[in-house]
Amino acid sequence: MTKYSPIVLITLLAAKTSSAFTFISNGNLVNQKYQTELFATIEKTELKAPSDIPTDDVPGLFDKYVQKTYGRYPLTIVSGKGCTLTDADGTEYLDFVAGISTCALGHSNAELIEAITKQISTVHHVSNLYYTPSQGHLAAWLVENSCADKAFFCNSGAEANEAAIKLARRHASNRGITDPVIITAHQSFHGRTLAALTATAQPKYHKGFGYGGEMVRGFQYVTYNNKEELEAMVKEMNTTPEEDAANGRKRGVAAIMLEALQGEGGIIPGDPEYFAVARKLADESGGLLICDEVQVGMGRSGSMWGFENLGVEPDVFTSAKALGGGVPIGAMCARGEAASVFGPGDHASTYGGNPLACSAGLAVAQYFSDHD
Repeated sequence: MTKYSPIVLITLLAAKTSSAFTFISNGNLVNQKYQTELFATIEKTELKAPSDIPTDDVPGLFDKYVQKTYGRYPLTIVSGKGCTLTDADGTEYLDFVAGISTCALGHSNAELIEAITKQISTVHHVSNLYYTPSQGHLAAWLVENSCADKAFFCNSGAEANEAAIKLARRHASNRGITDPVIITAHQSFHGRTLAALTATAQPKYHKGFGYGGEMVRGFQYVTYNNKEELEAMVKEMNTTPEEDAANGRKRGVAAIMLEALQGEGGIIPGDPEYFAVARKLADESGGLLICDEVQVGMGRSGSMWGFENLGVEPDVFTSAKALGGGVPIGAMCARGEAASVFGPGDHASTYGGNPLACSAGLAVAQYFSDHD
């Protein structure tokens, strides 16, 4: 009898009325044939059109088909104009939420409608394999109106902060740091993706998403506006434990990542002295100062960017929400050497900077410029 290596091999040759099986078990070849009826078990289903699905009970659709990740108010909003929203019963509401700080021009803004209608009637998305006018134009506007030198586009604030976190880690790696640490503040909020959620120093958001009691490694937290605590943390994180150093590892501060004004922390403005210390510590450490401008940026604090109220210039800042006036867009903007950390293939976004979103961003930018 022919001997084979001790592996198990199953060969299935199927026809409608027969099948052949060849087994190699414990080095012995065995052939067995079976007569069987073998039919396809995948049935072709008819595609159901959206027009075939009843929409008379919108809350019922959500209850049956949408994952319950939100606690929704019992309102079905069907239209909006300016600062007014109208529900399915015709009741009007004054909108103080603005789509959670996104609809900076209000609802049904004429300039925004014109911009996205014009863009979608020409080309709305082609990927970042090519140049598109609106992305270059919006990048230029962001750079010309901030401390940044270059912009990277994505689709949300969480994505913008993820890009900033990756950039900080790559920048640290380029400096020979194997164990990069990003310092953020308690009661901060930086997004719902895993690294951005880890940067968000609120344990209630971490519950159930860790591994062995840990979220993404490499984050440390300090009290917002507490200079002494920040100084102590930077000193500690810039010191490599002896055992790690003996194994060729090096710990260091990759970035200090802060909101210019904490929203979820209780509407707490940043202290200019605290941010001056953060800027100094980042410079001394060789790390980056990152400002999360996703909520406070785009004019919400009275200045275009929140950090402009604090007398510092970050190496990196992130934007989203009001940047698109309610159309999804995000941007991670960097200056100096931070602007050249990423090369082709280091980071990407399929939809990031698409013509439709960037045209919306340009409409918001133009409106801001025209109406101061």
